[in-house]
Amino acid sequence: MIDKRIKKQEVRKVRQFKNIKLSLLPLIFILFSFSSFSQDSIPEAKDLTEEKELKFQQFFFKALSQKSIGNYQKAIENLESCNQILANDASVFFEFSKNYFHLNHTLLAKEYIRRALDKEPNNVWMQKHLVKIYSKTRNYKEAILVQQKLVAKYPKERSLLVRLYLQNREYKKAVSVMNDMEADNSLSVNLKRLKTSLEKRKGKSVTEEKTNTSISLKNQFKTNKSYTLLKQILKESENDTNELLKYADIGIKLFPAQPFVYLIKGKALNYQKKYKKALATLKNGIDFVIEDQMEANFYQEMAKSYKGLGNYKEEKKYEKKSKNLKS
Repeated sequence: MIDKRIKKQEVRKVRQFKNIKLSLLPLIFILFSFSSFSQDSIPEAKDLTEEKELKFQQFFFKALSQKSIGNYQKAIENLESCNQILANDASVFFEFSKNYFHLNHTLLAKEYIRRALDKEPNNVWMQKHLVKIYSKTRNYKEAILVQQKLVAKYPKERSLLVRLYLQNREYKKAVSVMNDMEADNSLSVNLKRLKTSLEKRKGKSVTEEKTNTSISLKNQFKTNKSYTLLKQILKESENDTNELLKYADIGIKLFPAQPFVYLIKGKALNYQKKYKKALATLKNGIDFVIEDQMEANFYQEMAKSYKGLGNYKEEKKYEKKSKNLKS
């Protein structure tokens, strides 16, 4: 009897537990459903951040892509979208500056690179870009100050400092830097020739370089290898390609930092349909270019070289670069 009662009690308990479970099922289902609905419809904060980051990267890479094909205004529009997602980003400011620079909006280019440098004052690439802006606006004094800071950390940047001193007519300082470079065997062949040329011209007055009309320019040049005379010879020999090449080669040896000589040689080689040699010459010379008009002329000749080589994509690219600088 006792065993039967115990069994009945155990069966009753099991039934009660099952009833309780069944009564709780709707509540459990509701809670589970609410939880699932919440996870699907309300993203976590982390997901929102990742979504913004993804959009930022998409706009940023679009900006880089548009800049690479010369669509600078389109690049700026994508950068504006980046700035709305993530304000005051140094990389975005830097890209703004580069695109405005290509559009010849130098004031905006300067403003944005200043903002970028406020955030990353030791960024080498940003400092180099600032030097480029100052050079383009012919503010060589400020360009030199920035370049001096770069040289203090990176001695390999002295070549550009030499060029800036030359553009600012500070010849003694240019020679002084070249002496330092020569002392540690880092002076290039071109700069060695330039240094020799400057040292030879040292002390000469402007009157010594004036043309004597009673003697031919070429005869004068035999005894007075001045850049003034060379430039006049090149201009007067524009219809004689062989003479142009002859004196352009002499000029590059004597005055390796004068871009005009490279430009004339490039033109002459293009005229002779020696497009590869022309392109190589122009690429060597453009490193010494500071002025916009001269840079535009280089791009124009480079476009002709690419056209002659059948590379129409590069031709259009450099034609556009030339046009942008002239506008």
